[in-house]
Amino acid sequence: MSFELLDRFHDPKLCRQLLDKLNASLDSEFRFMEVCGTHTVAIFQSGLRSLLPEKIIHLSGPGCPVCVTHESEVNAFLDLAGRDGVILATFGDLMRVPGEKGRNLKKAVADGARVKVVYSPFDTLKLARENPDNLVVFIGVGFETTAPTIAGTMKMAREQDIRNLRILCFHKTVPTALDTLLADQAITLDGFLLPGHVSAVIGVEPYRFIPATYGKSAVVTGFEPLDILQSLLKMVEWRNHGGAQVGNDYTRIVSDSGNRKAMDVMYEVFEPCDALWRGLGLIPGSGLEICDEWAGFDAKKEFGIVIEEGPALPGCKCGDILKGVLQPDQCPLFGKACTPANPVGPCMVSTEGSCAAYYKYKLD
Repeated sequence: MSFELLDRFHDPKLCRQLLDKLNASLDSEFRFMEVCGTHTVAIFQSGLRSLLPEKIIHLSGPGCPVCVTHESEVNAFLDLAGRDGVILATFGDLMRVPGEKGRNLKKAVADGARVKVVYSPFDTLKLARENPDNLVVFIGVGFETTAPTIAGTMKMAREQDIRNLRILCFHKTVPTALDTLLADQAITLDGFLLPGHVSAVIGVEPYRFIPATYGKSAVVTGFEPLDILQSLLKMVEWRNHGGAQVGNDYTRIVSDSGNRKAMDVMYEVFEPCDALWRGLGLIPGSGLEICDEWAGFDAKKEFGIVIEEGPALPGCKCGDILKGVLQPDQCPLFGKACTPANPVGPCMVSTEGSCAAYYKYKLD
């Protein structure tokens, strides 16, 4: 797509026209939730959140992969840091995620742990080749967006006979989490902005249960202001006409059936499992684990790691914020004990976290 065409998605005149249509279409409050960290940032960064009509209530959901990584999972990889003969490989946004007693990977490095920040899971292949006497353990977090690349890394490691690479798999899948949110009577929602990146892999079909079971609408959308406004207007108009649907407003990237090659490689290596989510607890079938055929890459089996529910971080309300029960500034620690320079919870750490976005753009 050319930059000239992409600029049209930022056209202030068109944005204002959509905002006016949206405002005119509202006869009551409409509560929507985005479940993608990139949408979180886009809504705040573009100024849309401050421009939306008062009757549009924006909630940030469990769409930041770092934020939804459970406290017990964080403690598991922190316990692994510093083990003799282990090099942890990770994306940079996990380095400052706090575990119990204020631990994080940056502090682990200061204490002598070997932790390498990588930009792609494929970088771990080179890291493993260069350190044949060590075990390289990649911390796999994220959704269906990153899982295929990690599955592909494992396949390449097998092809290249790299035997000192392991994956600590904490991957989660989005649709089951949305089901859990909608089933929670404490959470009031009218619709979802569905994640563009995840949907590029899984398509639109897995979301059909949202209107069928819960009578709510959902739209897969892109990350530009016009994408988001168009999708919000569509959901409001559907509600006005008494019907709930699933739509795809990101057809330049997302097909209804998704990316079959990516899904094939993902499910060749992984299989569904129960998973713990920060704030949502244990959700059956919402995670991915390494299947038996690829068990030689499984760091959990290698080190006997068992993930169990543990205590939340004291005072941190990230769990309630990820469910849309609280807004970031309703956490008593927000902007006081918890800031980007001194984060107490992961929602303030990640660049895709709602607390970090709320703080950076200083919205009231």
